[in-house]
Amino acid sequence: MTPLVITPGRSLRGVLRVPGDKSISHRAAILGAIARGTTRIFGYLQAEDTLSTLGCLRALGVSIQEQGSALEIRGGALREPDQVLDVGNSGTTLRLLAGVLAGQGFHSVLTGDASIRRRPMDRVADPLRRMGARISGRQGGRLAPLAIAGGGLRGIAYRSPVASAQVKSAVLLAGLFARHRSQSHPRAATTPSVCWGRSAWRWPAKA
Repeated sequence: MTPLVITPGRSLRGVLRVPGDKSISHRAAILGAIARGTTRIFGYLQAEDTLSTLGCLRALGVSIQEQGSALEIRGGALREPDQVLDVGNSGTTLRLLAGVLAGQGFHSVLTGDASIRRRPMDRVADPLRRMGARISGRQGGRLAPLAIAGGGLRGIAYRSPVASAQVKSAVLLAGLFARHRSQSHPRAATTPSVCWGRSAWRWPAKA
């Protein structure tokens, strides 16, 4: 066997700018869309999935200005879309927006590509139904397209049977529009724990 000899190289110096994080980019854009006023996000990941989130938010009436990886989002009340919301191949977009749309007093439909339409969505639809959202879909509401008639939510304490950042995020986002407190108890630490720091939310205007 020929030995492999590794010799030290010269030290590296310079400045490295890493791409934005996909999980945080999704959530930052959605929170900016439902917040009052203007949100500015720097380092937003320019990827197919995160751009799907922006496209769906625009279809919901959100004003989004892009300049490279910087975004300016003018948030506030969402409006009923006049088209089906297509998330492409982004399961994160579908699951997180399902939580937001569950709290809106209008009708909306979420779908995606062939891969998305084969993925089970009951793990996120079930807790949203428990909160009062009316969600229907193929195979008894398990598969997209998902039709959501939202509004009139009530808070729940939910313990997910699986460790899923997307399910936790959907429940917490829906909880922002629910009466009373919503809690999510995941099996393990997930992305929202990093982004938001806590797992109980209550929308002040509806306390």
